[in-house]
Amino acid sequence: MLVAYLLFSVTDVSVAWLTAAGLPVLQLAFMRFGTHLALSTGPMMGRDHSGFTAPARQALWMLLRGALLLTATLCNFVALTYLDLTVVAAIMFSSPIIVSALAVPLLGERVGPWRWGAILVGFLGVLVVVRPWGAAFHPATLLSLTAATALALFSLLTRRLSGEAAPRTMQLYAGLVGTIALAPAAFLAWENPATALDWGLLFLIGAAAWLGHHFFGLAHGYAPANVLMPFSYSFLIYMAAAGWLVFGTLPDLWSVIGAIVIAASGLVIWWRERGRAT
Repeated sequence: MLVAYLLFSVTDVSVAWLTAAGLPVLQLAFMRFGTHLALSTGPMMGRDHSGFTAPARQALWMLLRGALLLTATLCNFVALTYLDLTVVAAIMFSSPIIVSALAVPLLGERVGPWRWGAILVGFLGVLVVVRPWGAAFHPATLLSLTAATALALFSLLTRRLSGEAAPRTMQLYAGLVGTIALAPAAFLAWENPATALDWGLLFLIGAAAWLGHHFFGLAHGYAPANVLMPFSYSFLIYMAAAGWLVFGTLPDLWSVIGAIVIAASGLVIWWRERGRAT
C-alpha cells in the first residue's frame, strides 16, 4: 500500500510538472489511459485471452466504471494545474467519506451514529480546505470535489464487481474507455514535450498509475481492506513532501487543519467498519 500510494503521487506530481510546462491536460490524460491500456493488454498476450471478454451485464458495469475513472482523472488533472498538491490530496481523501455516505442509498448498508458523525465532521474538514466563503477559494476545488465523488462511485462499483469480474479485466476496461474517449481530442491538442525529462514524465504518468493499481491489488491479496485503509494516508505525506521538494510550496495552516480533520474522520469510519467486520 505504501508503494502503491507513492506511485499514485508520482503520477500527480508528473501531471503538475507537465501542465506547468504547458502541455494540454487532455494529452496528459490520454497518455495516462493509453499507457495503462498498453500495459494491461501486453502482459495478457501469449497467455490466454479471457481478460478481454466479459458477460454483457458485467461489461456494461465495467464501461460505467471506466467512465467514472475518466471523469475523476480529468477533473483531478485540471485541478492540479491550479491547486497546491496537498490541497488536491486532502480533498481527494474525502472520497472514503463519500463512499460511506453513498453506501446507504446505493448499497443499502446500515450506518450508525458514529459513522454518520464522522461523515459530517469529514465534510466540515472539506469546507475548511475549500473555504468557499473567503478570498482563498479557487473554483478548481470544485473539480477536486467532483473527482472525489466520481472516485467514490468508482469504488462502490468496484466493490459490486469484485468476485464477479477478474481484476485484470477491470484494468483493461478502465484503460480502454479512457483511451478511446480521449484519443481524438488529445491528437488535436497534441504538443511535443520540450525536453527528454518531459518525454519521460509523459510516459511515466500512465506507467506509475498502472503499477500503483497493481501494487494496490497485491496488497489486498495479503490483507483485508479494513486493515490496509490507514496506510492510504501516506499519500498526503508524499504529496506534501513533493510540493516542497519539487515546487517549493507548502500548504497553509487551514489546509493542514482541514486535511487532519478529513483524515481523522476517515480513520473513525475505518475503526467502526473494522469493529463491525470482526
